[in-house]
Amino acid sequence: MARKRMTEKFPWLLPIRQGQRKLFFYAGMYLDRNKYAQTQKSKHLPYEIFKTSSLMLNQNSGFDMKYQFNKVHNLKLAAKKIDGLLIRPGEVFSFCYATRKADQAEPYRDGLSLVNGEIAGEYGGGLCQFSNLLYWMFLHTQLTVIERHGHEVEAIPPAEADYLAGVDATVAEGWLDLKVKNNTAHTYQIIIDFDAKNINGTILADSKKCFDYEIYNQTLRYVREGDKIIEKSVVNRRRTSRFTGQTEDEKLYDNTCMIDYPLPANIEITEEV
Repeated sequence: MARKRMTEKFPWLLPIRQGQRKLFFYAGMYLDRNKYAQTQKSKHLPYEIFKTSSLMLNQNSGFDMKYQFNKVHNLKLAAKKIDGLLIRPGEVFSFCYATRKADQAEPYRDGLSLVNGEIAGEYGGGLCQFSNLLYWMFLHTQLTVIERHGHEVEAIPPAEADYLAGVDATVAEGWLDLKVKNNTAHTYQIIIDFDAKNINGTILADSKKCFDYEIYNQTLRYVREGDKIIEKSVVNRRRTSRFTGQTEDEKLYDNTCMIDYPLPANIEITEEV
């Protein structure tokens, strides 16, 4: 049996521990000499680099839909802090830094999060859908990802059928962040809006698009290890120059996570050797 953490034995310690972690988390950012993006502009930059959307309500969650509606509320609060945000040359975008006061005027609601290995309602839950969306957008730009954390456990089936493995980005204020650095000479801008079903994200820039990107799984397999199903994927990116047509492929990383929901019958699961 796994040893319980102090905050599991004494739940009243959790807010103190969270406050401590956030204090050191932001103190570290203050001292790391990075300039963090914080300027929002209502005027849009002229050139579209990439655009995508994500279905907000996951009918496959298996939990009360109230958590999905609460998540939408949370996404819209966080979006107010990111919509129109500029990432100027040399600046770093941090999801946690950008959204750190999103609930100051209006509180978040309980959305679904992985808490102590189990899915449960948690204050501000569901914001990982936002960080997932942003990470997918950043992969289609010349911005450099300097911090990204994949989910260790996928406990809810994806809402959409065209799921690509290993391109998620979990966040937890005080612990885990999503960061990208603008090492180019151009300014980027994040635009977020909503329609009846989707959260929509667009990356704009002050110069025309130089490259087209394709993100794909070089390999994807599911392995049974004891009573667990492990998803193992390799994430690659293909970059094509809009000027020369030259194409380059690069391996981004290997990604591993545990799948904690029933996979479709047509998915092959290999046994651990």
